[in-house]
Amino acid sequence: MQKTHGFLTSLRYRLSRGRSRERLNRKSPTDFPGNESTDYAADYSSENSSSVTPGQTPKHRSSTMSSSDTTKKEALTPSTDTYGNEFDSGNMNIPQGAIDLLHAEELQRKREASLRQHVFFQLRIHLRKGVNLIAMDKNGSSDPYVKFKLGSQLLYKSRTIHRDLNPEWDETFTLHIEDPFQPIVIKVFDYDWGLQDDFMGSAKLDLTTLDLERPQDLSIKLEDPSKPNRNLGEIKMTISLWPRTQEDKEMHFQRSSKVGESSKRLKSQIWSSVVTILLVEGKNMTNEADGSPIYEPYIKFRLGNEKYKSKTSYRARWLEQFDFHLFDEDQILEVGLWSKNSVLGRCTIDLSKLPRETTHAIWQQFEDHHGEVFINLTISGTTALETISDLTAYRENPKELEAIRSRYKLIRTVQKLRDVGHLTVKVYGASGLAAADIGGKSDPFCVLELDNARLQTQTEYKTLTPNWNKIFTFNIKDITSALEITVYDEDRDHKVEFLGKVIIPLLRIRSGVKHWYALKDKKLFNRAKGNNPQILLEMTVVYNPIRAAVRVFQPKEERLVYQEPKFKRQVFLHNVNRLKDMIMDIINVGRYINGCLEWESPVRSIIALCIWVCCCLWAGLEIIPVAIVLVILKNWFVRWITGSAYSYLDDHYDEVSDDDEDENQEIEQKKSIKERLQAIQEVSQTVQNTIGNIASLAERIKNTLNFTVPGITWLVALLTLLAAFGLRYLPIRGLLIAWGCWKFTKRLIRPNAIPNNELLDILSRVPDDDHMIMYRELPPYMGIETSKRDTRKKFKIT
Repeated sequence: MQKTHGFLTSLRYRLSRGRSRERLNRKSPTDFPGNESTDYAADYSSENSSSVTPGQTPKHRSSTMSSSDTTKKEALTPSTDTYGNEFDSGNMNIPQGAIDLLHAEELQRKREASLRQHVFFQLRIHLRKGVNLIAMDKNGSSDPYVKFKLGSQLLYKSRTIHRDLNPEWDETFTLHIEDPFQPIVIKVFDYDWGLQDDFMGSAKLDLTTLDLERPQDLSIKLEDPSKPNRNLGEIKMTISLWPRTQEDKEMHFQRSSKVGESSKRLKSQIWSSVVTILLVEGKNMTNEADGSPIYEPYIKFRLGNEKYKSKTSYRARWLEQFDFHLFDEDQILEVGLWSKNSVLGRCTIDLSKLPRETTHAIWQQFEDHHGEVFINLTISGTTALETISDLTAYRENPKELEAIRSRYKLIRTVQKLRDVGHLTVKVYGASGLAAADIGGKSDPFCVLELDNARLQTQTEYKTLTPNWNKIFTFNIKDITSALEITVYDEDRDHKVEFLGKVIIPLLRIRSGVKHWYALKDKKLFNRAKGNNPQILLEMTVVYNPIRAAVRVFQPKEERLVYQEPKFKRQVFLHNVNRLKDMIMDIINVGRYINGCLEWESPVRSIIALCIWVCCCLWAGLEIIPVAIVLVILKNWFVRWITGSAYSYLDDHYDEVSDDDEDENQEIEQKKSIKERLQAIQEVSQTVQNTIGNIASLAERIKNTLNFTVPGITWLVALLTLLAAFGLRYLPIRGLLIAWGCWKFTKRLIRPNAIPNNELLDILSRVPDDDHMIMYRELPPYMGIETSKRDTRKKFKIT
């Protein structure tokens, strides 16, 4: 460059001297020597050829060639050579503006030459504020934020300043630049609660106009090609460009490659947690003008770039679940109340202030509306280590365990009657899962649900034997509840695929024992797909028995999210068989009594006659609860002798095959028939569910007496004995009057009490035979013999 500069300086000196000599010797304007023109042409051609040096890139070559054109112009301006001699161009009458322009071009050329000497840069930007931005909302304001882009790549996005045309961001960030000759595009948007944000203007930042290592204050005016004559405001910022070495460039790209590999491993999802939102209901959903109900209201959620919309509901009760991925920079959940494509109210929830790994029941008030919305929100699935749910960093504290046990001692029964117990679940890992992806692997994660509380682990990618190593805690409100554990496979579009499930009643948990539990299919009747899939758990349950007994007499907590059962031929036949079995049991009892009356067996008939006479002479109504207690004792004795009271289930239930493929084929072939029989199908669905409910109630009564749930059975036995003593020593009329007074005055004493039947509430805690099959524990995978076992064979309950 120094040699080129010296050559061009001498060339300008020769050119200036030649023109002075020409003006002195010339006699007419047209008197030009031909050899002078030839010399000039040769000089220009040599200048052009000397401006291109070997090894330059095309971008550098074009820039250097353009700088040579600038050099031609500079030959007409006052200048000095390398020896300090000035060139006089006063006789050429060049305007001062042209001279300033040539000086600016010379300065720009020097900046570009300086930029080419470095291979990497750091651009430090202090985004200060915006001035007189355009209003995009109806209220005459905007919610602006700024994006910095390089080509199609987003470099940085600022935070959103709500309702301000002169926002002050005051954000400082650093960008890594490899090519300073490519401009950075600055775009300003108005944040909108709709599906797309409004464009407010853009500008280009030319890095070649910056001086290296010197901060510069810039005021960049915004432009919009569709609004060329409108003032869109400006953005004020402080920018400095700092050169970096080749080592800094290599280190940057090395870190970028690691982040890229990590992103690829996580399927381009670098989220920190999963936010599960259960939208339950709303209240005060009325128009503020006339107080009329809002027409088909619905809720919109937005967290970062993820958006969800609920269904419309006339009664403002949705019961929908949504899953969001929580990023570190997006911690504000936005909730909007909509009707007829117009927003009625908005509110925000700061997720950074909510504790992780617990379910929060939140009534949220809207800012612009008097209505409220009720949601269950859980932040779980944390990917970061050293969290409260990380089992590898967890150390048991004996003092904390003792504090938990002391909280549920009998001497503290009257304290917090609704706090029944505490459940701790350690999820270690799983094995033998089915391959859900094309590569023969899965991306499994585990979901734990207790009533309406829902937690989940992080996702382990590309494995069939995940190790989650998480510990979760639940507050037990009902000891008769069951813990549901489901393993899913995560897909790229955030959908899930079922891998296995197991349901464990709290009363059947073996506290402090690490145990493998076999995963079942969706129907929970048999093993799930895979190589004998199972999950390793360790659970600890601590509860107060008196509080648990009191809670049994209250209505069971409603499960908010459930799938409405549809009509299926297999389910219909299954429920008919269940009802048939119970009816046959009643018929057999009637035949037995009829056999006694018919003297089919003389010995049996004589014994029955003696019992009947004795009961009529000396017994009263107390014989009924006594008989129930005798049945309970008989079943307890059988259970004590055999060691299990559930073996009879294997005689009645076989594996239920899935007819989904056959049904799908029938649907494809008989669509017109389905449309014609739609009304009949609805009636059949009602009959199916009614039969199922009747069969379930009958089975619950039977299982109440046979120690299916030992705590409930002993409680029923105690109550029946108390009833027997009451019926024996208290007048029946007084009992009936007391019972009637209680039923009639219950509404007066407790106006907000839920209408219920104590007997049905107790029976609702006892599982029917279908639930018992779901609760039964399959034997864990122990070796080759178990793996060769036919999966369609019956399993005995242990």
